[in-house]
Amino acid sequence: MSRKGDCWDNAVAESFFGTLKIELVFGTTYFSRADAKRDIVDYIEMFYNSRRRHSSLGYMPPMEFEKQKLWKDAA
Repeated sequence: MSRKGDCWDNAVAESFFGTLKIELVFGTTYFSRADAKRDIVDYIEMFYNSRRRHSSLGYMPPMEFEKQKLWKDAA
């Protein structure tokens, strides 16, 4: 393992999983692994990757950021 600040630290992964737990998992009871997997995949694909605002994108949702990028590339 590396020290804090090294390029091998896993801050990005820790941030994502922290967000996932706070926004989805805490307070939810899953009765099977399949239910949990379905809910988590839906969260990632339908919300986190498309509509949730990301600080690294200037607090824009990824879909909006991509549309803006396409317009700039086309011009």
